[in-house]
Amino acid sequence: MTTSQTSSPAAPTGLDEQRRLVREAREEMVRRHRDGQGDTAEPPIRVMARLVDDLERECAARGFDPMATRLEIVNRTIGDVNVRLITEREGEEGGPQDYRLLGDELGIALPGEDLSGWTASGKGYHWLRDRMTEEERLLLDAGYDPRVYDIQGVGNPLLRGRLAADMRQWGVTASADQVALGLGATDCIDKILRGLALFARRRSESPGAVLFAAPGFNMPELQAVTYGYRLHRVRTRAEEQFKLTDELLARHLRENPDITVVYLTVTNNPTSLAYTPDELAALMEVVRRFADRGHHVHVLADLAYVGTGRPAEDEARMRGLASVPEVSDRMIYVNSFSKTFTLTGERFGWAVFGDTEFSVAMRSSWMNSVSCLPGEWQLRFMAYHTLFSRHPELLEKIRGLYRLRRSRLRTQLHLFDEEHHLFEHIHLADDATIYTWSRLRPGEDCFSVLEKTGVAGIPGSTFGYSDDYIRFSVGIHPVVMD
Repeated sequence: MTTSQTSSPAAPTGLDEQRRLVREAREEMVRRHRDGQGDTAEPPIRVMARLVDDLERECAARGFDPMATRLEIVNRTIGDVNVRLITEREGEEGGPQDYRLLGDELGIALPGEDLSGWTASGKGYHWLRDRMTEEERLLLDAGYDPRVYDIQGVGNPLLRGRLAADMRQWGVTASADQVALGLGATDCIDKILRGLALFARRRSESPGAVLFAAPGFNMPELQAVTYGYRLHRVRTRAEEQFKLTDELLARHLRENPDITVVYLTVTNNPTSLAYTPDELAALMEVVRRFADRGHHVHVLADLAYVGTGRPAEDEARMRGLASVPEVSDRMIYVNSFSKTFTLTGERFGWAVFGDTEFSVAMRSSWMNSVSCLPGEWQLRFMAYHTLFSRHPELLEKIRGLYRLRRSRLRTQLHLFDEEHHLFEHIHLADDATIYTWSRLRPGEDCFSVLEKTGVAGIPGSTFGYSDDYIRFSVGIHPVVMD
């Protein structure tokens, strides 16, 4: 990414020159965007994404070698993994650790498609379509026709039953009636916040406040404000690994009786730090204690990254989350296949409600949004669930890819730091999610990091924190250290 780090005596002179020109364009574009930063109301994440896009367009317009551009500009703002761009493999060609095959194994790659030198067989692609036919027959036999209007809007009972059964591995007992399907976890969160706000208005009350721990995923914050909630942000500390502690939660509930929802990411984006079972149990005990005093809150548990880390640790923390039965009826779990199975474009999400009566009441929020979930989408969702149930090794392979990329990215960041002295601290995280979270040295920011290294990250203010922190994703692009 820099002259001393990436140039090689054996590299073609033409490519070296092209890379120098890209670096010059990079510095020029960063200065231009930094100077115009005050003229835009765009959120930081959009500023960085637009900067990278403008830079890539500029390099293309100047006719630079695409390889030079790829080596000198790396977009690490977005978390999604594009399986079509995976190049990593460990061991023999086509062996068990050939991650390029994931596109074929997940049924994403088209038959005959080139996957970084590997030709997709199309076996996964065709299996999914055949399985969708079988799933439709099962639904019709059960009296559910996915091709007609679904009056409840929460999806078919067979898939909801399967997802409810999955919760038992974590000590959570649920039935199909307690599950609602959605177009991704974010869609489910939107519907939940909308539904809770509607219930409050029917009681002639304010929706109250949603407690968000910062740094944290900010999309639910925007949704909460849209539906009239007060945004109650709690800043966590590095000394406590950026986690909401039981003492902190108790203090804010005591001082803010209007808090009605606690949004809790069990494994955090952006920090990649996860709660321990004891920490989660302590938080739930606080919720129970305040419920006994008449201050009831719903806990909206975002499980998006449960499954990207070590399985035993994930199970233990989930059991910690469910360890206080007195608050089980206040729990709302939200999950998806987006991150754990790299299926962000498929939009497979669902919510599990701790209380059946509340779950049924929440259906009005589903009906008033999508009205009816797409039949074809439900069939594909079912086919994928069957695929992962029969082939759990796929999840372990995806975890392996994430571990590899996280390790390489941390190594790369340390190399950058040795050369440019960019970071005050590179957090090791809990070997989960697809991000790294680092504190910058005084005087450094996202712009200077991009200018010096060619790697674009997202500033901490995107997550309700400060811009002396930066998040990088291992997502779309492999980590290349040449």
